[in-house]
Amino acid sequence: MRITKYTHACVRLEHDGRVLVIDPGIWSEPSALAGADAVLVTHEHADHIDVLRLAGLGVAVYAPTEANISGLEVTGVSAGEEFTAAGFRVSAVGGRHAFIYGGQPDCANLGYLVDDAIYHPGDSLHVPEQPVETLLVPAQGSWLKMIEAIDFIKAIGPQRTFPIHDAQLNERGLDSVNGWLDEETDNGYRYLAPGESA
Repeated sequence: MRITKYTHACVRLEHDGRVLVIDPGIWSEPSALAGADAVLVTHEHADHIDVLRLAGLGVAVYAPTEANISGLEVTGVSAGEEFTAAGFRVSAVGGRHAFIYGGQPDCANLGYLVDDAIYHPGDSLHVPEQPVETLLVPAQGSWLKMIEAIDFIKAIGPQRTFPIHDAQLNERGLDSVNGWLDEETDNGYRYLAPGESA
């Protein structure tokens, strides 16, 4: 399976001519959606979903049933549900966005385990019960401390790890985050620049 990272939390998965895109938000490149067969959205925040772009796309969009997404038809998904999107097997896990301050925001957030191999947690650090081969780890956020990201990787124990949720980092911050995650984990950590594939 080919994984291509786009700006921030957007990831494109391709296999046998099928294309599944996860979290194409307002900061991600429109090219991430070229030829997409389906889209998974972890939660309702604009850095993870560009409603206007998706409304004109005409493909199936899956999002948490409890998400407040207006102006776009979505297929609601709940934690524990398994379904097929663009021919990929998807398990929805988790349920809530990580807290930032004072219990906010409290919105639905699902992580998606795709083909029992790739895990995109959205804005949460939910550890799924299933083993994870490839982890997409949030690298920065107002809801995240570096120690939490490191512990998240260690708790899951993937074979390889790629960072997501990094658009608010400048070059120095990105170097620091990459250094910490590479040095403190032994899980095949590798930074993918926007547009780079693995």
